Amino acid sequence: MTVTIERRETRGTVELRAAGPKGKKAGGYAIKFGMRSQNLGGFVERVDPSFVDETLDRGLDVLGRYQHDSNMLIGRTAAGTLTLTKDGTGLGYEADLPDTSYGRDLAVLLERGDVTGSSFAFRLATDGGDSWGETESGFPERTLLRGIVVDVAPVVTPAYLDTTSGLRSLAEQRGLDLDAVKAAASHNQLGQLLRSGSPVVLDLGAVGVRARLAKARMAADTDGATT
Repeated sequence: MTVTIERRETRGTVELRAAGPKGKKAGGYAIKFGMRSQNLGGFVERVDPSFVDETLDRGLDVLGRYQHDSNMLIGRTAAGTLTLTKDGTGLGYEADLPDTSYGRDLAVLLERGDVTGSSFAFRLATDGGDSWGETESGFPERTLLRGIVVDVAPVVTPAYLDTTSGLRSLAEQRGLDLDAVKAAASHNQLGQLLRSGSPVVLDLGAVGVRARLAKARMAADTDGATT
């Protein structure tokens, strides 16, 4: 599986906290466990509590970058200026805001309530990093199980959610063509790929897409017959 960095947003989870010996702090939740995301383009997503264990257990260096911008670093765990904590709600973070122009600006924006969201960046584990299923209403759902958190950040507005990596994971797990999976997601028909025992026939209004799906399914069946 190709390993890339993915980003997700957590709304309404950052605030300016009382100043300590090191000055003002920004803190909140980078991740909330078990909370379903918005529609990410044909599927929803949630994070299992186990997802952050390797990052915390190994004491990996995680960056805190305002807007995910390396030029606006607000802390890092290796320096002790960023602290991560896991509880029943999610993965919390607290950063000692630097006495820099952008650090002071961020403190003002947090105090005024202009910045309210947080975001986290991660790399999915190459083995058993996620699983796919369906919600109670039958909508495709991805669960993040194992990975590495590389960045937490207050954000003004969420960046574009590039979910290609998630769809690639599904395609590789099910032996399907990535372009066909993307097309299915864009037409909210991923559920048909997840229901075992159901034929993968998607009415996407595009002969080429249906042909790629059929070809991918035939290739998967051939591989299964020869093993």
